[in-house]
Amino acid sequence: MAYTYSKIATYTVGSGGVASIDFLNIPQTYTDLVIKVSSRDTSAFNYRDLRIGFNGVTTNLSGRILYGEAGVVGSYSVATGLVAWDNSANSTANTFSNVEYYIPNYAGSNNKSFSVDSVTENNATAVITNISAGLWSSLSAITQINLSPLTGTFVQYTTAHLYGVKAEL
Repeated sequence: MAYTYSKIATYTVGSGGVASIDFLNIPQTYTDLVIKVSSRDTSAFNYRDLRIGFNGVTTNLSGRILYGEAGVVGSYSVATGLVAWDNSANSTANTFSNVEYYIPNYAGSNNKSFSVDSVTENNATAVITNISAGLWSSLSAITQINLSPLTGTFVQYTTAHLYGVKAEL
């Protein structure tokens, strides 16, 4: 089965930063969605939680996170949309995290599962990488996606690209 990716939207943060990145009016014509993010926020940490929300809400989200941090590995569950991390103010200057969300069957009438792969970038020992599985317990089609840091704001040059995926049979 071949897959075709089509860029739906790109968001680049300008000077002054923003509290969130919002993709609105997502077309319902694709099989799946992919979001690729390169981000950094202003919170006073090496890295910080990155939140995802759907259709204007951040409720009914859960996830399981597997992570590696400075030689330590672990896993834990969350009852929120905090399933990825981004670089923050205390990480190496001008470095950005990389995050990819994959959301299959986003337009369907079942609960929405998604997967996440994220890594922070830093020229020190304070780095973290993770893979996560998430679930939005809602029967609504996803028409909006919101990304925001847990604290602080996204800095200039943070980018997010939204792609629609079509499965070719």
